[in-house]
Amino acid sequence: MALLIIGVLIWTFTHWLKRLAPGLRGVMTEKMGEGSKGVITGLLVLSIVLMVLGYRGMDFIPVWEPPSFFRHINNLLMLLAFYVFGASARKTDKVWVGTKIRHPQLVAFIIWAVAHLMVNGDLASIVLFGGLLVWAVVSITLINAASGPWVVPPRAPMKSEITLAVIAVILFSVVAAIHTWLGVSPFGG
Repeated sequence: MALLIIGVLIWTFTHWLKRLAPGLRGVMTEKMGEGSKGVITGLLVLSIVLMVLGYRGMDFIPVWEPPSFFRHINNLLMLLAFYVFGASARKTDKVWVGTKIRHPQLVAFIIWAVAHLMVNGDLASIVLFGGLLVWAVVSITLINAASGPWVVPPRAPMKSEITLAVIAVILFSVVAAIHTWLGVSPFGG
């Protein structure tokens, strides 16, 4: 459990460093130059390794039993999460959802976390996905407080909508295949 919690905390505070301690981030950049980005990247990689090891190493401690139909809702939410995440890809104009949501990557992360909380009722899952859900929600709040009003970007052409939808389906299929290969079928059975 400790590795999992430490991993979530490192992930969280590394992402929040720029917002909560801009002076420290400035000192790091001043002292290390571009090397400070390597330190940040290293901390993020370490956090992911700790989360994976901590999650996989924890005993299964059931907290609640998710209904079986939640698996179908989870799959729909995951497809939506890939689509919403991709809405941030274009720099100047955005697909429709990118004109409605200020932080598509963080909102996609929230969707991902909620989807996984719906189908995993064990303590390790609640710590991991719940912790990352809290990180994403607070991150949106911190960014909005620092950034001021949002300027809605112009709408991308329909071709971009179709391309993003196709990419979302392909990525969902690849991730579902990886889950199945690892022994955790997202489709049941």
